[in-house]
Amino acid sequence: MDGDDFTPEGGKLPELKLDARQAQGFISFFKRLPQDPRAVRLFDRRDYYTAHGENATFIAKTYYHTMSALRQLGSSSDGISSACVSKAMFETITRNILLERTDRTLELYEGSGSSWRLTKSGTPGNIGSFEDILFANNDMQDSPVIVALFPMFRESQLYVGLSFLDITNRKLGLAEFPEDSRFTNVESALVALGCRECLLPADCEKSIDLNPLQDAITNCNVLLTVKKKADFKSRDLAQDLGRIIRGSVVPVGDLLSQFDSALGALGALLSYAELLADDTNYGSYTIEKYNLNRYMRLDSAAVRALNIAEGKTDVNKNFSLFGLMNRTCTVGMGKRLLNRWLKQPLLDVNEINNRLDMVQAIVEDPELHQGLRQQLRRISDIDRLTHSLRKKSANLQPVVKLYQSCTRIPFIQSILQEYNGQFSTLIRTKFLDPLEEWMTENRFGRFASLVETAIDLGQVDNGQYRISPLYSSDLGVLKDELSVVEDHINSLHMHTASDLDLSVDKHLKLEKGPFGHVFRISKKEEQKIRKKLTSNYIIIETRKDGVKFTSSKLKKLGDQYQALLSEYTSCQKKVVDDVVRVSGTFSEVFENFAAVVSELDVLQSFADLATSCPVPYVRPDITASDEGDIILQGSRHPCLEAQDGVNFIPNDCTLVRGKSWFQIITGPNMGGKSTFIRQVGVNVLMAQVGSFVPCNQASISVRDCIFARVGAGDCQLRGVSTFMQEMLETASILKGASDKSLIIIDELGRGTSTYDGFGLAWAICEHLVEVTRAPTLFATHFHELTALAHRNDDEHQHVSDIGISNYHVGAHIDPSSRKLTMLYKVEPGACDQSFGIHVAEFANFPEAVVALAKSKAAELEDFSATTTFSEDSKDEVGSKRKRIFSPDDVTRGAARARLFLEELAALPVDEMDGSKTMEMAAKLKADLLKDAVDNPWLQQFV
Repeated sequence: MDGDDFTPEGGKLPELKLDARQAQGFISFFKRLPQDPRAVRLFDRRDYYTAHGENATFIAKTYYHTMSALRQLGSSSDGISSACVSKAMFETITRNILLERTDRTLELYEGSGSSWRLTKSGTPGNIGSFEDILFANNDMQDSPVIVALFPMFRESQLYVGLSFLDITNRKLGLAEFPEDSRFTNVESALVALGCRECLLPADCEKSIDLNPLQDAITNCNVLLTVKKKADFKSRDLAQDLGRIIRGSVVPVGDLLSQFDSALGALGALLSYAELLADDTNYGSYTIEKYNLNRYMRLDSAAVRALNIAEGKTDVNKNFSLFGLMNRTCTVGMGKRLLNRWLKQPLLDVNEINNRLDMVQAIVEDPELHQGLRQQLRRISDIDRLTHSLRKKSANLQPVVKLYQSCTRIPFIQSILQEYNGQFSTLIRTKFLDPLEEWMTENRFGRFASLVETAIDLGQVDNGQYRISPLYSSDLGVLKDELSVVEDHINSLHMHTASDLDLSVDKHLKLEKGPFGHVFRISKKEEQKIRKKLTSNYIIIETRKDGVKFTSSKLKKLGDQYQALLSEYTSCQKKVVDDVVRVSGTFSEVFENFAAVVSELDVLQSFADLATSCPVPYVRPDITASDEGDIILQGSRHPCLEAQDGVNFIPNDCTLVRGKSWFQIITGPNMGGKSTFIRQVGVNVLMAQVGSFVPCNQASISVRDCIFARVGAGDCQLRGVSTFMQEMLETASILKGASDKSLIIIDELGRGTSTYDGFGLAWAICEHLVEVTRAPTLFATHFHELTALAHRNDDEHQHVSDIGISNYHVGAHIDPSSRKLTMLYKVEPGACDQSFGIHVAEFANFPEAVVALAKSKAAELEDFSATTTFSEDSKDEVGSKRKRIFSPDDVTRGAARARLFLEELAALPVDEMDGSKTMEMAAKLKADLLKDAVDNPWLQQFV
């Protein structure tokens, strides 16, 4: 490899050195590997890694962003392309594939020549074997979950059996539910569980259309893994679970007897994750029945519309709700719980109020707030530490960190005990009682005495985790010998400092590293004593940060120290294994502690957000879903107002049953319609998560679902047009929403012709008003839809009693200059005019185009005032216009009108002056008039 090939981090690419025989051996092995287009296979070559074939190309494109990173291995006839990967880049690739992407899996091979074996494999749902790399320097923000699905027909109804596996929290779950053809229940379950990978049987029943299910999985950004149907078996399931489930096997049998198709899904998960192959899993899992209706349901469209999850392209953390609300202090635990809470908003009014009570207590008591933040910062990631205790490679570090975290409990207790406000009883039952039970002699007391007796805590500050010499007589003897050698080394340090006339520690430092014990001085000091240094000492290396050197005495003492230390290490290994094993038996107790602490952490995070914003948040009043209204006074969008340079204008939202439960919102583009309807959804979600909300006052009737159809993103990569995507999302709303949901729809019907789009929008509104009856915010450009509200006053029409009202976002046009100013205020009543052309001016369209557009709009408005309607509709307010043209006239006329508009749009206005543009436009219009002579529809158009 050329010396001038550099990685994006600035270092040189490692070089692959294989002779012809080694290369040939490796190539023959590589070509025998089974085909798997998803697998990225990396080969460990000790100091670096390599990738080959398609994987090498993928890595060069994706991570190096240049094909010059590729090299040919072997002769041209049977050679393969290769790419070298440094250790730092290997970590980047591992994190990206397993934590961010959901279209690849990772395999790591070890070996040499033509003999290699697979040592680690990971998928986005099963990251276990790569955890030491993934989380060495990073928090674990989310616990990946694998879901297995088994769809089947029962009595002509589609059912889905679902099972999930959360490896981090050692949890299994089962659910079975009826499903519609769009798989809306599955989608909301995947969102709520935070699923990263989904298993499906290869051959389901022929009558089940799996395309919508695969779309739902893709929409949720989940890796789809297809397994043989034979893997979805439930034979011996109770027996297998008996080995890994904690506690008695009887309740497990009772639970399994409630399910049918979900059992096959659970069997597939056990075999895929190989849970029974690892004896550290035995007796450590819990299993539960998963209830779809326990939390507010969100689909992938709602998660995107409400900006719940962090995006890779977010310029700052406040772009997403998670980024904004994440003010947690504990390492990892709080983040993971917040992540889960945001996807699982509560439905129970009492549960929501309990969370809000605690947030209010922390908001109103600054000492409680600051005290909790200070103590929670010192707590490690309990879940991950207990997880690492179960590994065969576990050492004393997690044991000590658990002990140190637990020593913060008395401080947290005293902070909570000092609170004497109105929520004292809640704090006592929810937090103090569980912590006190945990601190008893029988629980934490036993663990603390084990650690204090067995581990040399005095050495922990030096970064050394050792068994106490008092715990074992053999270790005591070795400890004394080590101390003697350490004293000799320290006195040699002093002697060397006086010999070189340097001050100890300030100029002459003693370090332990890959070269054993060495002295280090700065390059500046080295210049002063160079002669003495080169004649009496051995220089090891010279670098920017200084010169490292040794002496024959230090080398001899260092070797003695290393020999004693390795003897000490091997002697203590057996004792370490015993201490780790016993500590692991406290896992269940630690889990309870972690749950209490992470909940405290997220609630103080909510309080921190509520008080630290420029305009403080308020506590919402919560009512049951069948009573109360949704009234947000002075509401704001939390993420938008947190952006630099944004002066956010608050708005009121009053969704009142029987008056304004269904709101049609009109107004110009860029006027704030989308922001307004999204912020209502975000405020409702935040309230049901248990957070204060960015309003002056808020009252919220609990919603079981938020459906959002906001801004149709094209899905051409999956062969789905904008309009089709819009219709699929709307179909999910029409099928899945109930009167207890909240519906947010923005600009429906734009992806097709005006008449079709308007017709669809009208029909959907009528269905939502008369059948669904859910509170709805419907932002639209079809001003004709505002006529729906007039039906409230029309006694001849059958109108739903939910209450329809018109609102508009304000905009002001200066009468003299005709300039548009957005007011960003939502006001009652329909929008009195269209602002499309003014927005075009806003965007600096050429003047000639704007002038032509204004004249054409004026003509159309004049014409529409005199349009002929059929007799039976002229008295109806807001009824759709019934045109008196033949279908043939409409078809031919519309085709000719479209041609005219395309030719008009194609005029090179940037290259012509205004008069030339008007002249050419006039010619196009004259041609159109000629063609309109025998077509009444076209005559109306022109």
